[in-house]
Amino acid sequence: MDIKKFSHFRFAVLAAIFTFVLQSAAGQAPGVPNSEEIVSKVNEYMSAAEPIDRFSGTILVARDGKVIVSKGYGMANYEWGIPNTPQTVFRLGSITKQFTSAAIMLLQERGKLNVGDAACKYISDCPPAWEPITIKQLLSHTAGIPNYTSFPDFAKKAIMPVSTGELLAEYKSKPLDFAPGEKYNYSNSGYHLLGLIIEKASGKSYTDFLQDNIFTPLGMKQTGYDSHENLIKWRAAGYARKGDGFVNAAYMDMLIPYAAGALYSTTGDLLLWDQALYTEKLLTRKSLDEMFTPVKGNYAYGWGVGKRGNHASISHGGGIYGFATHIARYPDDRVTVVVLSNVEGASAGAVSSNLSAIAFGEPYTLPKERKAIVLPSQTLDKYVGEYQLLPNATITVTNEAGKLFMLLTGRQQNLELFPESENDFFLKVVDAQIKFETDASGKVTRLIFKQGGSVIPAPKIK
Repeated sequence: MDIKKFSHFRFAVLAAIFTFVLQSAAGQAPGVPNSEEIVSKVNEYMSAAEPIDRFSGTILVARDGKVIVSKGYGMANYEWGIPNTPQTVFRLGSITKQFTSAAIMLLQERGKLNVGDAACKYISDCPPAWEPITIKQLLSHTAGIPNYTSFPDFAKKAIMPVSTGELLAEYKSKPLDFAPGEKYNYSNSGYHLLGLIIEKASGKSYTDFLQDNIFTPLGMKQTGYDSHENLIKWRAAGYARKGDGFVNAAYMDMLIPYAAGALYSTTGDLLLWDQALYTEKLLTRKSLDEMFTPVKGNYAYGWGVGKRGNHASISHGGGIYGFATHIARYPDDRVTVVVLSNVEGASAGAVSSNLSAIAFGEPYTLPKERKAIVLPSQTLDKYVGEYQLLPNATITVTNEAGKLFMLLTGRQQNLELFPESENDFFLKVVDAQIKFETDASGKVTRLIFKQGGSVIPAPKIK
């Protein structure tokens, strides 16, 4: 997203772009910690994140392809008491998109397609409005195709078996959000469509093409397309927060996320992927440069490209039922941070940002316990209304018997907002905060939504 916007496959989780700083091979730059110092501070940070944020998952910090820290926290399966380890397998959510974009680039190199091609060249019965849409616009979220995960009935349909063709028909029937190429708006529909284009151009299934052309050549033995039927060794169960504990995450048919969010992997396999992108083992330098060049805002092809402080970053987050993920690459510094969590709405982006700061000897924030206070019901009344979070996503705030709740477009469950002060609130089911802002007269004008390092203003519209 402009990665300070919705990025993941998931529907409440936000992704953010973060970056890292280089330490030279010849010696440590002044003020930059050595590996032992990084390990010590990471241990301190995660020792706070595990009990306070209830972090469950695995992390990896590496420099020049060499692992500095690789550890698991919490449980891969709470019912069996099986802990997370570096070998634990997680659903990736929207980190899938970078593999989809790489597949498109491979097919372009082989002359099977061109990113300038009309998408309709590979899709039968295209709506007339789609005729100007190019593959490049799908890759960069500038096609204008409405995001199917934001449809109001998405949560109900996510549990139902569906074919890729049936899902295509679902969003093909909707009008475009804007003229193709006009603006950026994150859309899982575009990446779903890219999966179909990969199959048409390659003559293989999306799963087989990625396995044969990316995962197997790179030795990514614990990466693939997730499935409820297949037996996947060391796979983590997915959870959601409820109160002070966890519940099993909602079911999702894995044909629904498809090329937008259906892959699984480990931190170690993602390091193999990261390192391959510094070479021409998979793609030519020309293709890599194109894939990492932003089109509108900070979004390139399946990656957010920006800076963290003075350090260039290439990153993406992911979120899907039961999981939250983030990968951050700092190419000038050859530093990699991967955070994979098996808790829906976990602050994977914030953890990634803080681990990045630790690696560079920069300031970072230790997790802290949030304590709720009690506010009069009449105070809460002024926050009631509808707020425009994104063009196709709103937050509806209600006061129910003296408690404030929010409902996000496409979700069915109200989430309680707990006050820390008169204007500051936090959620318990995900690591997110909301700040309400007022004008000089005290009228609420907007809210600020914070999650995983992202900060999104949402004006009050009703």
